[in-house]
Amino acid sequence: MATGKVDFFNDTGGYGFIETDDADDDVFFHMEDVEGPDLEEGQELEFDIESSPKGPRASNVVRQ
Repeated sequence: MATGKVDFFNDTGGYGFIETDDADDDVFFHMEDVEGPDLEEGQELEFDIESSPKGPRASNVVRQ
């Protein structure tokens, strides 16, 4: 699993980006991949990185 911090979160759209050393670009996530309440910027996470047509996407997101 990769680790990182929430760099940006749009609570209206339910999506954001995670900053990580494991990928060149920030990793996209959607709240459908996260259980529980909305995430906050700066929150530390563990997740898997999958390829998607628009770039890396986080899956199996878990709060640390």
